[in-house]
Amino acid sequence: MQALRLIADRKLELAELPAPPPPGAGEVQIRVKAVALNHLDLWGFRGMAFTKRKLPLVVGAEAAGEISALGSGVASFHTGDRVVMYGALTCGTCNACREGRDNLCENVGGIMGFHVDGFARELLNLPARLVIPVPQGVSLRDAACAPIGFATVEHMLFDNAKLQPGETILVHAGGSGIGTAAIKMAKAIGCTVITTVGDDAKAEKAKAIGADHVINYRTGRFETLTRKLTGKKGVDVVFEHVGGEGFNGSLLVLKRGGRLVTCGSTAGPSVQLNLMQLFQQQYKIFGSFGASMRNIRDSLAKMAKGMTPVIDTEVALADFEQGLARLEGRLVFGKVVVKF
Repeated sequence: MQALRLIADRKLELAELPAPPPPGAGEVQIRVKAVALNHLDLWGFRGMAFTKRKLPLVVGAEAAGEISALGSGVASFHTGDRVVMYGALTCGTCNACREGRDNLCENVGGIMGFHVDGFARELLNLPARLVIPVPQGVSLRDAACAPIGFATVEHMLFDNAKLQPGETILVHAGGSGIGTAAIKMAKAIGCTVITTVGDDAKAEKAKAIGADHVINYRTGRFETLTRKLTGKKGVDVVFEHVGGEGFNGSLLVLKRGGRLVTCGSTAGPSVQLNLMQLFQQQYKIFGSFGASMRNIRDSLAKMAKGMTPVIDTEVALADFEQGLARLEGRLVFGKVVVKF
């Protein structure tokens, strides 16, 4: 089978590998049809794995496919079923896993495509408990954006920030994969959405998917403009995944008691906080990473009802690096999907 492997930092290889053996007890074999790209893939490509990993490593952290074979004892799937796969090798037995908080697994074996072999291969075996069916009417291209892209936003907005209908939210980097999903999810419950983008072309696209107000952060200070748009009251929620110098500005645009939820640091991982501001304004800051299996199911259900992901580009497996270059150059509006 074909597989795309990282063989050194910033060096990929399309290789012919042996197909996996028949699935074991409790496993399914999946024929991968689409892989969606995320900044997680870019970090791994750059060598930012944070923990030891062994190269070569099959890349790809988010994907969809079809069941091609069943191991003994698997009754929940049939050959040909369309599915998405959970991207972390959770234990399934710790308290967090049993309570449905899969992204807090106490014994996680690694993130696929980052620490252990990922989804950018034609076939793989996986425990059936880590596989989720795709609803009728949802394409595999769109479904591939559910396990990380949509589900991360679902977890951030509703599990952590507790976003409510009618609230005002600032979505940073509204042209990113998760930014576009956050705009759509917030608008779907009647929120007022302010978003930041890096150019005027993206501003028009952000308005087209539902953003009420769009700020080009290269030509204006989002802090000043957001305060103006809210009559100096500030926003209820900031959807933050950029970090760096803009983090404190994000706190400044919160109303008293407002919530900031963050899942990334693409502009830098270190910030300094004014603790007096934090406690006097009674801000709530939530760190959010990944999603639960429930979040993925809820995301797929939203797709089935018509909330489709924004697709920037589709590329072939051999052009995986071109997709990463679009991410790295901040050229994307939406998701990059690799089709098999």
